Amino acid sequence: MSTYYFIAEALFFAFVILTFMGAILAVRARLLMHAVLGLAVCLLGVAGLYFYLGSIFLTMMQILIYVGAICILMVFGVMVGYTPQEIAESNFKGKNRFLAVAASFTGFFLLLIPLLRATFTPALEITGDFSLPWLGETLLYRYCMAFELISVVLLAAIIGAIILATGGRES
Repeated sequence: MSTYYFIAEALFFAFVILTFMGAILAVRARLLMHAVLGLAVCLLGVAGLYFYLGSIFLTMMQILIYVGAICILMVFGVMVGYTPQEIAESNFKGKNRFLAVAASFTGFFLLLIPLLRATFTPALEITGDFSLPWLGETLLYRYCMAFELISVVLLAAIIGAIILATGGRES
């Protein structure tokens, strides 16, 4: 066993542990802002796993879109939509917590059983040009209309979220 193999394996497990610790923090945090921070750490761990697998493009998209945009949007939503007292309160106690844990374990095992019974075939070899310039040209020329429609839908969603967040408050 070479030193490089050991380092690669240690790096993989470090990213896995970072992902799981962020997920646990996101689920177990009492404060909503801490949960968003845990989500960001979890998503950074997933980006590290993409980097480990050699997909630099997916790594950067994970960081830019999920960690950068989604987590910042969630922080913005929490700051706009809740008062400081509501952010500090946690209404996930007692019976609800037990039901959530039971549902999580049930869902986990319901997903695990088919995975253990499944047979997996090896991945096919990539043929053709799937480089980053090819992806950019395809999105902006061949699928230009779909790309623009998605932008309009996202704009409408952001405007709707702002209206919903400020609609219940009095000036």
